[in-house]
Amino acid sequence: MSRRSCDGGALLDGFRAAVAHFALHEDEINALNVFPVPDGDTGSNMLATLRAAVEEAGALSGEERHVARVAEAISFGALMGARGNSGVILSQIFRGMAASLEGKRRFNGLDLAHALDRGRETAYKAVAKPVEGTILTVIRESSAAAVMAAERQPDIESVLTETVESAERSVARTPSLLPILREAGVVDSGGEGLYRLFQGALLHLVGVTAGVPAEAAAAPRRSTLVAHADQGFGYETMFLLSAAGRSLDLDTIRDHLEGIGESVLVAGDGRALKVHVHNERPDLVIAYGLSLGTLSRISVENLDDQARDLREARAGDFAGAKVEVVGPVEPLAAVAAAAGTSAPDAHAPALSVVAVAAGEGIVRVLESFGVQGIVHGGQAANPSTGEMLRAIREAPGREVIVLPNNPNVKLAAQQAAALAPEKRVVVVPTRNGAEGVAALLAMDPTKDAADNAGPMLEAARAVQTLQVTEAVRNARVSGRKVKRGQTMALDPDDGLLAVGGDRQQTVLAGVAALQPGFELVTIYYGEGTDLAEAEALSRALTAAHGGIEVELVHGGQPHYPYLIAAE
Repeated sequence: MSRRSCDGGALLDGFRAAVAHFALHEDEINALNVFPVPDGDTGSNMLATLRAAVEEAGALSGEERHVARVAEAISFGALMGARGNSGVILSQIFRGMAASLEGKRRFNGLDLAHALDRGRETAYKAVAKPVEGTILTVIRESSAAAVMAAERQPDIESVLTETVESAERSVARTPSLLPILREAGVVDSGGEGLYRLFQGALLHLVGVTAGVPAEAAAAPRRSTLVAHADQGFGYETMFLLSAAGRSLDLDTIRDHLEGIGESVLVAGDGRALKVHVHNERPDLVIAYGLSLGTLSRISVENLDDQARDLREARAGDFAGAKVEVVGPVEPLAAVAAAAGTSAPDAHAPALSVVAVAAGEGIVRVLESFGVQGIVHGGQAANPSTGEMLRAIREAPGREVIVLPNNPNVKLAAQQAAALAPEKRVVVVPTRNGAEGVAALLAMDPTKDAADNAGPMLEAARAVQTLQVTEAVRNARVSGRKVKRGQTMALDPDDGLLAVGGDRQQTVLAGVAALQPGFELVTIYYGEGTDLAEAEALSRALTAAHGGIEVELVHGGQPHYPYLIAAE
């Protein structure tokens, strides 16, 4: 990469160096967590996404390594390797940049600025209601600075320098835009990760080799947008739309659907699209689709309004975003083919379930309820879009229900579902393994995925759950002070139910904070505790809540000694 122009080989080298620099700051970014829990994983998720992109681009042969092909490979690798909501959003930035560089064998500073601006545009389109103070703000402000710099002097060093400086300033301002960041005394971790990536590219350009990390961050920081996604309401309408004559206009279709609904997903190309939308009038959605072409695989599902994540009620003032995932750079059919699509088996069973699980005990529980596809992972080990897609494709059923069992897996699950048009896939947004078990208990194998999704989501939300962990730093959570080393009992939305120095007493206080009336408490005990301690907790809960039944299950989940469900 020279200071004036760049070819494909140099682009790959620069990207590798940027990722290596990012890796130096992985732990720093992980520690930048609004919630002082031991499994902050924004940095790990973004790094895994970046490494998948490097691997995909690095596999290109020498003659393939022109700018457009390298950018396309980076985009596709990030798409398939995206882990966590932060990784999914990052993959959308690369998607827009690759689209801008299509057909180019070299690029200059003006081209780079335009690519960053297209990355900004694509990332914002991936969020129905963008929230400022997140990675979106950082890409918007840094890309605007890049364009201004390029119009003054279109060499790559000038553009990249302005990009890095603007990104750093933008990250520093994020607490002023999001109250939850300001309360925690941190900045947005997704934005910090993007800044470190830009910084690594600039250091490579000026000849500085990645080595010891730069100055440590002044305070922990983490994004709320990528950790908390939306849940649907009303009716969920999905279908495949095939063009009838004229080419389909994705932007026009997306804009129209966003005008009549929410949680909009439009993935595909001018020939065929997969459409997903939530609203109160599915007839209007279907009528609009019919006006554009031929519909197939139509699904209309009634989602109870109570199925919305409580997260939005608590965080709506600052993070009420509706996140949608748009299609990859390549046409959807090409992506599916590259990922290994096979024709559906007419004799396959009608319905399968794929679930994400953290802990060997929870895996056994899910398998005992008939889950055919287990994707290992959870907090601090989010599975990638590619791993989710592989599990969906390997599931024997013609229809697949996906239980992400973690808010930070939901976007990857939705993205994988959009890449499997040969199957009817429904994502039921369960937030932990206990909700996944409750959802499975409500499943009727005689019904299809769409008919099961509503009752399963309702059952998942009907059970009250809490997770118990240890604070890794001093912080304020839900307006209360938390000290490093204290035990925290958190609700599924990371709201603080109880905190204290004694683990058993904190768990008892956390359970007491739940809505009364439960009769059965299930304790999944994991790493950091043992059966004897779990038995003692069981006896204490029985004594505190006379008449309840307490069941112990070995979950084996990392980071959280206890996952507790009350119903």
